[in-house]
Amino acid sequence: MPAGGRLLRALRALPLAAGMALAARPAPAQAPDAWPSKPVRLILPFPPGGGTDILGRLIAERLTASLGQPVVTENRGGAGGNVGAEAAARSAPDGYTIVLVAPSLAISPSLYSKLSYDPVRDFAPVSLVATVPNVIITHPSVPANTLAEFIRLAKTKPGGMNFGSGGSGTSNHLAGELFNIVAGVKLVHVPYKGVNLAMNDVLSGQIHFVVIGIPAAAPHIKAGKLRALALVAPQRSAALPEVPTVAEAGLRDFEVTTWYGILAPAGAPRPIVTRLNAEIVRTMHSPELKDRLAAMGTDPVTSTPEEFADLITREIAKWGKVVREAGLKAD
Repeated sequence: MPAGGRLLRALRALPLAAGMALAARPAPAQAPDAWPSKPVRLILPFPPGGGTDILGRLIAERLTASLGQPVVTENRGGAGGNVGAEAAARSAPDGYTIVLVAPSLAISPSLYSKLSYDPVRDFAPVSLVATVPNVIITHPSVPANTLAEFIRLAKTKPGGMNFGSGGSGTSNHLAGELFNIVAGVKLVHVPYKGVNLAMNDVLSGQIHFVVIGIPAAAPHIKAGKLRALALVAPQRSAALPEVPTVAEAGLRDFEVTTWYGILAPAGAPRPIVTRLNAEIVRTMHSPELKDRLAAMGTDPVTSTPEEFADLITREIAKWGKVVREAGLKAD
């Protein structure tokens, strides 16, 4: 059974209601009075324009209304999300800094031997927020209209075609490496400081292949500026109903689901984490936001802090195995 399929089923099984909060180390018993009394910073560990940025700004807009204080987004891209994650981990655990993370958080411990933060010890999980099916994109000038045609083309040019990612250790990097293994091809990895930058080079024809979330790619696909080869998901998406899944396109054992979640620095007061969890659950399942996310190809999936902590632990183990089998190292 593909690892991506198991992850997606596990995510869908999570309850929608939030429970008690979890902090990575003991926190004060009570939150400061009248929190929040000033703006809350939401760090987005990737540059503007990508899936993390799009989702993060939507969440910030809704949380601003529900919390009664501005939730201000701050893009801190670089090193496959590690720059932003480290900034969040080193912030004061007072509830005024949170970070929106993706699978790169769970990939980095295996890929970077000198990681400056611990994804388990240095954070207090708040909640999952969403899952996003990925789509394989290429430039219309590439002589391949289907995934099968692309694979045949790549096999005639071992090492002569490439794939882009948001940086070493990002989920689209590992997806590209997994594609090489499963499809029996040799695409050369070209890392960027954000997957939207990689997509820009697909748009210009310099990059041949990127696995990217539907929200970032769909407008360009619908405009004819990008070609969608297949969805990296168990079923088709209402956002791109004409695009087949990788299984429908003839490629098995290749599923990579992108998840997103909110973390606070370790030691954040439990009452604040509990409040944030409740507001996030309410926000992500509001009818207005659910409809907007559905149009983008994004599924709202929330959790208790404990469930999010368990997911991170499982993801670290899963991606660690992939990194070791592929012989990858970023430093």
